[in-house]
Amino acid sequence: MFKAIGRLFWRDLTVALRRSTDILTPLVFFVIVVSLFPLGLGPEPNMLRTMAPGVIWVAALLATMLSLNRLFANDYADGTLEQMALAPYPLSLLVLTKVAAHWTLTGLPLVLISPLLAVQMHLPESAFSTLALSLLLGTPILSLLGAVGAALTLGLRGGGVLVSLLVLPLYTPILIFGAGSVTGVMIGIDTGAHFSLLGAFFALALTFLPWATAAALRVSLD
Repeated sequence: MFKAIGRLFWRDLTVALRRSTDILTPLVFFVIVVSLFPLGLGPEPNMLRTMAPGVIWVAALLATMLSLNRLFANDYADGTLEQMALAPYPLSLLVLTKVAAHWTLTGLPLVLISPLLAVQMHLPESAFSTLALSLLLGTPILSLLGAVGAALTLGLRGGGVLVSLLVLPLYTPILIFGAGSVTGVMIGIDTGAHFSLLGAFFALALTFLPWATAAALRVSLD
């Protein structure tokens, strides 16, 4: 089983690397959205510093959503998803593998580039590690939640809009606690509660959402 999971993970990475635009689009979108704020609001450091946690987190959230439609669509179109559903392995585990590959290709690059954007938004250096850590903990939750929306709208016309309507309200707590942890460091308060809640959301998402996504995929395939 672990061999099959490893092959699926590397297959998804290889296929995505052959279509580099699929990887670059969310990352470029993330950089452009954050870069527009200094241009639109002006170079005032205090204003940019105050808005930075929310701006960077909202941009990361929207960038993650850009790639959700492709999470299952190609496998659905060529019949691979149906074979996965018939395979002698738990579909929820295969779903978790695909979500892990999705996060590696979309969420991880956002985490790695976030310190550079933090410099652009005049965040203090003491908040860099908190921003990266909050994104490292929060972006996998965004991928897991997005997978449920992508599975429910699989094969539907206008699926991209429906995914946004389904997923955006669910992203709200992650946005609040992720951006709140960075703001907390900037104003000198303890952010342990923010990370504890993000950790709890991650544990719950890791436990239940692959199962929910697998159930939604079976409904879409029927």
